[in-house]
Amino acid sequence: MKGKIVIYHVFTRLFGNTNTTNKPWGTIEENGVGKFADFSDKALAEIKDLGISHIWYTGVPHHAVIRDYTDFGISNDDANVVKGRAGSPYAVKDYYNVNPDLATDPAKRLEDFKALIDRTHKHGIRVIIDIVPNHVARNYEGISNPEGVSGFGVHDDTSLEYKKDNNFYYIPNSVFQVPDWHDGYQPLGGENHKAIGTLEEKPAKWTGNGARSPKPDMNDWYETVRINYGVRPDGEIDFDLLPYDFGERDYKEHFNFWKHKEVPNSWIKFRDIALFWLDLGVDGFRYDMAEMVPVEFWSFMNSSIKMKNEDTFLMAEVYNPDLYRTFIHKGKMDYLYDKVDFYDGLKHIMKGYGWSDHIPVVQNGLKDIEHHMLHFLENHDEQRIASPEFVGKAEIAKPAMVVSATISTSPTMIYFGQEVGEPAAENPGFGSPSRTSIFDYVGVPNHQRWVNDKKFDGGQLSSEERGLRDFYKRVLNFTLKSEALMGNYREIHFYNKELTQNYNHRVLSYVRWSKNQKLIVIANFDVQESFSFELKLPVDLIEEWELKNEEFVLKEMLYGGNNQLKISNKEGFIDIHLAPLESLIFEIQ
Repeated sequence: MKGKIVIYHVFTRLFGNTNTTNKPWGTIEENGVGKFADFSDKALAEIKDLGISHIWYTGVPHHAVIRDYTDFGISNDDANVVKGRAGSPYAVKDYYNVNPDLATDPAKRLEDFKALIDRTHKHGIRVIIDIVPNHVARNYEGISNPEGVSGFGVHDDTSLEYKKDNNFYYIPNSVFQVPDWHDGYQPLGGENHKAIGTLEEKPAKWTGNGARSPKPDMNDWYETVRINYGVRPDGEIDFDLLPYDFGERDYKEHFNFWKHKEVPNSWIKFRDIALFWLDLGVDGFRYDMAEMVPVEFWSFMNSSIKMKNEDTFLMAEVYNPDLYRTFIHKGKMDYLYDKVDFYDGLKHIMKGYGWSDHIPVVQNGLKDIEHHMLHFLENHDEQRIASPEFVGKAEIAKPAMVVSATISTSPTMIYFGQEVGEPAAENPGFGSPSRTSIFDYVGVPNHQRWVNDKKFDGGQLSSEERGLRDFYKRVLNFTLKSEALMGNYREIHFYNKELTQNYNHRVLSYVRWSKNQKLIVIANFDVQESFSFELKLPVDLIEEWELKNEEFVLKEMLYGGNNQLKISNKEGFIDIHLAPLESLIFEIQ
């Protein structure tokens, strides 16, 4: 039995950038940019050594940017419909190629990425990239399409708001207009950008979030346009529904269900895009805002992918808990973000006003799908832990990281820079501090100290940052190898809260076990308080573990040291001393 999946989520254009200027709205020349080539053998070896099994390279497909690449046959983009200067990775312009910013030679950008895939595989790490099925850039072109493949919208009947095989929704007899900017915002910070391409969209299309005005609001996803999946403007559908019991069927039956059915053209386009990347060597996909697309499409898409390679890794952004099981079972998703309740609950605990009681309740509610719920404390959409807007100190997340990584069989994900306490304090231009910018050319200061002029050895890290990275390395490598973490779970928190003196709602405890390994996990979320108590293991647990009335040595798995488990009258007792923010993982020897 192997251990858990651990994902390193990295914003590709920021990883290797050593420029520390961080001028708001700065150009590549001013602020620098990372390249595919920066993921050198040394860098990948260090990522692997951190305890990583998969890398999610964000921002790979070619998206709209404010930079002149016309020498390479790429049209310029209008700054009025590009967020930031470097552009949103979720406004894809060409699905059959990669962001030219990331290549050493933009003319050979796809070959450059293929070399990165091969390098990553050489280090025993699997590759994940984004697919954004709900929307594309307003200026989608698809200049790299394979022979015989038409771009999005090329064959649309633009006189109609809706047609089943149209790729977009239209607003007939209208012209797209840029939003009215307010609250002091101006594209590129107000810089004169007339030399950059000018978008002409006639008729106007629906905006990516579904806004149906030819002049979307500034807060709409104005840089994108909505994809039509055969859902009419009134909500009626032009595709077959899955039978009610199809959540119980495997991907092969799903594939056969769709094999001879006529589906909307957009379904076919995205399926072919996914298969193209699989052929290039990509091992999996992260789907942006998957719940905005019909679950029947996901059945079609994911069963097609699994027929090509059943080991493909599929994870999706779904935020409605009522839809989790539908997207897992009928949509054939492998993993969904466990944000609502679990991440949000841990965030409240870290901020000081949440109780640890919440976490076992959440786990119990998800016990039938716990393996499918991907755990994280940071990603590109969320605030950095060390930002003042979150908790202001990276160490406060230590117990949450242990719990996030060890409470279930689900994958664990960290965001690059999290392991060295990146606070995202820079003012990049578009957006605001607390989240590392995904829209502008910036440097990531704490991470850059680890990069250390591309030595990737942590040579500029402070002692605190070095210690934090060592903590993450210990936790992640333990989860990669632990058999018990792919086995059974049981909370012992409420048992101890009721019976154990000095046990506190800032403490959490549970056990994990398999045939060959038994673990006891205790975490203290409090920043100031230490706790000492005699942790109790219930009689029925001791019986299930088939432990006799004697003493057992407990080995602490993160930092070493021993303790004792004493069993008396079939109940277990462990003397626990928890420092502030300390977590203990004991294995029964």
